[in-house]
Amino acid sequence: MSALAVTGLAVAGAPDVPDTAQATDAVHLADAATDHTCRTDGSAPGSERRSPEGHDGELTPEQAADHQAQLEEALGTDRGRQIAPPQSVPVVVHVVSAEDGEGDVGRERVEQQIQVLNDAYRGVYASGEEATDTGFGFELTEVTRHSDDAWFHEFSSNRDTIRAELHQGGPETLNIYTADLGSGVLGFSTFPQDVESSPEQDGVVVSYDTLPGGSRENFDLGHTTTHEVGHWLGLFHTFQNGCESPGDYVDDTPYEREAANGCPVGRDTCTGRPGEDPVNNFMNYTDDACMTHFTPGQAERMVQHWAGFREPRV
Repeated sequence: MSALAVTGLAVAGAPDVPDTAQATDAVHLADAATDHTCRTDGSAPGSERRSPEGHDGELTPEQAADHQAQLEEALGTDRGRQIAPPQSVPVVVHVVSAEDGEGDVGRERVEQQIQVLNDAYRGVYASGEEATDTGFGFELTEVTRHSDDAWFHEFSSNRDTIRAELHQGGPETLNIYTADLGSGVLGFSTFPQDVESSPEQDGVVVSYDTLPGGSRENFDLGHTTTHEVGHWLGLFHTFQNGCESPGDYVDDTPYEREAANGCPVGRDTCTGRPGEDPVNNFMNYTDDACMTHFTPGQAERMVQHWAGFREPRV
């Protein structure tokens, strides 16, 4: 297996923004800590990914361009400095369960989830050129447990309160919350751009049954967390902006018109663009077993977001 480790990236200047993005007025999210909700259970191919508020949770082209502008501004202070992923990202997992014990995932499954994260971000699930080692590693530092029926069954309605009470650490600490998110939502995440305005809301939320060994069919290997942590580190979906430039702002992920369900290997929804759809990419909507890798470009983008928004300042 060959792997590409992304370390020691030199930031000579802010990354270029395609002309289409530069010409678009920046539109800030209505709520700075608006969660990016994604991935249903895939029971209906092409089914919509609905957030708890009833909108689809996707970023508009204007919102994505605004995120890019914020990244450029954040990296402006890092010109000429060598940047690299952290040796280890501290992780705090908050297990929210029902009072009858439903959802009280054990320590072993939590540790298995952290192992899945480490394997995914080191390129273990792919081979050859696709086996990209992003350089990111994750270390479980604490597991907290909270038994509350309202919090467990209605997490989305109480999420601001829950996260404000339970959140630990600074921008460099990954807070993961597990609960019952209902049948249509697998997880949601904040972006690095949100952390300054709403630090107590920063983190990733996943349905408890998506952890390794869970009961969510096709989504029981732990890659819902892999996917949401990708957002937490700044990545868009591979199908961001569809077939239109600048896509997901990553040069080595082929354009994709819409999310993929199942594992439609060989699908090509942007025939005027090079490459088949990146259905095996962790930032798609395919089944866990279909997901295998990030690209070097995605690894670089995650490092840029870490340097711009999450790296502790000395």
